[in-house]
Amino acid sequence: MSSARVHVMLRGQSREARPDLWSPARGRLTMADREEIMLGLDRGKSLRAIARRLERSPSTVSREVVAKGGRQQYRIWPALQPARVCTRRPKSAKLDDPALCEKVTTWLEEFWSPDEISRRLRREFPDDAAMQISHEAIYQSLYVQGRGELRRELTRCLRSGRAQRRSQDQSERHINIPNMVMISERPAEVEDRAVPGRWEGDLIIGAGGKSAVGTLVERSTRFVLLLHLPDDHGAQAVEEAMRRAITTLPSELTRSVTWDREVKWPVTLTSPSPPAFRCSPPTPAAPH
Repeated sequence: MSSARVHVMLRGQSREARPDLWSPARGRLTMADREEIMLGLDRGKSLRAIARRLERSPSTVSREVVAKGGRQQYRIWPALQPARVCTRRPKSAKLDDPALCEKVTTWLEEFWSPDEISRRLRREFPDDAAMQISHEAIYQSLYVQGRGELRRELTRCLRSGRAQRRSQDQSERHINIPNMVMISERPAEVEDRAVPGRWEGDLIIGAGGKSAVGTLVERSTRFVLLLHLPDDHGAQAVEEAMRRAITTLPSELTRSVTWDREVKWPVTLTSPSPPAFRCSPPTPAAPH
């Protein structure tokens, strides 16, 4: 019998167990690491000694032991299970719980703020984590596309009355560009990534603004073009570098470009080819 298959006996019946293909991400503690931790604790070794053997930081081992029962109660399987749960994707939203969603909705309709709701829930349900939620999670459920567990019309119940969320960072300023075409006006075929030739652009600036490189990512194939900017990364230099890169491609692969709308890249295209779109202010960077 191969090592990947385990023969399980259960109440007189036999079956082959499905192999466990889950493995932690690089840098995370593995089952073998947790075995070493448990053996070290059983032998009375210090956490620093265990960390040296694993070539890990002592704080990593200390957090693991403290969070999983301490020196006396630490066991491999109970320690591994929370790690498995945390890596599951997609994660379920807090407001998928009908009881919690009903509470939050009721208080929003009574014009409570998300912060007041979050504080009240912690006070009423101090020992029930499932009935607690942060104010940020409530805001995201109202405003962020794809997290709409709460009805969008509930935004009218907020004291601000805004249908879109305003950034709290005053440094995140956006510029208005004449004749700008917004991302919402892109053709519908762009969203399913089935047709190649739809590009998204951004500008990566190095430390202190001393260096920069532009990027163009093709949405369908994930093909990346890098824009060489050795001396200048202003609007004109970025536009010229983009045009040089685009002209090397067949016309079938240059259907449109979606630009970042952040102030760091105020490119103003004149008679652009391909057509250029801009991200909306609440989403300064388009999802790649």
